[in-house]
Amino acid sequence: MQLTELETPALLLDRAKLERNIARMRTQLTSLGGVSHRPHLKTAKSIEVARLVAGAGGPITVSTLLEAERFGAAGFSDILYAVGIAPNKLERVIALRRRGIDLSIVTDNVEAAEAVAAAGREAGEPIPVLIEIDSDGHRAGVRPDQPELLVAIARALSDGAQVRGIMTHAGGSYDARTRPELVRIAAQERDSAVACAETLRAAGFAAPVVSIGSTPTALSATGLDGVTEVRAGVYLFFDLVMHGIGVAAIDEIALSVLTTVIGHQRDKGWILVDAGWMAMSRDRGTANQSLDQGYGLVCDAAGNPFTDLIMIAASQEHGILAIRDGSSAPLPDLPYGTRLRILPNHACATAAQFGEYQVVEDGQVAACWPRFNGW
Repeated sequence: MQLTELETPALLLDRAKLERNIARMRTQLTSLGGVSHRPHLKTAKSIEVARLVAGAGGPITVSTLLEAERFGAAGFSDILYAVGIAPNKLERVIALRRRGIDLSIVTDNVEAAEAVAAAGREAGEPIPVLIEIDSDGHRAGVRPDQPELLVAIARALSDGAQVRGIMTHAGGSYDARTRPELVRIAAQERDSAVACAETLRAAGFAAPVVSIGSTPTALSATGLDGVTEVRAGVYLFFDLVMHGIGVAAIDEIALSVLTTVIGHQRDKGWILVDAGWMAMSRDRGTANQSLDQGYGLVCDAAGNPFTDLIMIAASQEHGILAIRDGSSAPLPDLPYGTRLRILPNHACATAAQFGEYQVVEDGQVAACWPRFNGW
């Protein structure tokens, strides 16, 4: 199928770029001693993508139990659900484990640990748990300077659950802008994780797993001694935020939205397209970076960016394209009906607007891969 045959907006996935991005991460982890990779599939939400990056059975990381159920049904049997567990989800966790899926979960507090242990005892199904560490003050987790809390959580898990180890996500890396900053945050992530694992071991807990994450730190780390696995996900597709951080080139962004020119407001320098925030999402993640990309960077149908042409505004089903403020670039002549691609700020948020990927190879649509949303 030709791109001109697709109805718009449509979510395009460039397979060659996807495969190069996978190879890049594999090369990076091999250079760091061959640490295991547990790719995070919260962005992809696709069986086909999962098989490309993780083979037939894993290990993988997910962000919803729906993902765990779908990937489990497709043969992935080693899954980490990397969001703090809510008590109303424990029944589904136990059901997945009883299907033969080695599903592990995450918590960072004693109350949740007690609930997990009680559910495991009642079901006769010990639940493996990673204790979440806050390595940079970004979000959830036990701080490295809270060893008493760390050990208390492990003890609360002892009767009815399994203390499998610790995990952390250096979300603060998204605020980095230079290579030295990224290297420092990656080292901090690694050091915090390893130190907390050693605290657990000193208290008598095996803690075999030391799991770290984040695409920027995974691609910037210079040493991972003591780490057993790396979780990263958005690197599969990359996006404009990753470009702004400095870990991805524009031509490494594998995801884009195909759209069509539906009109012009020539006196305002506007081009109107049929992709608004329902296609691109409302994510404005580049607004805090040195180069604000609006709602996305505009490319021709082949994926070549126009100079400084961005989506400056979006309503539900309309996008407004214009030259970014401060630029002297000319507005390109894009007649009614012209097909364009928009590169997203945040691949996770944009992909979530669609139910399928149109997989592009050699400029043509070679396949349609379903993706799933929901919890």
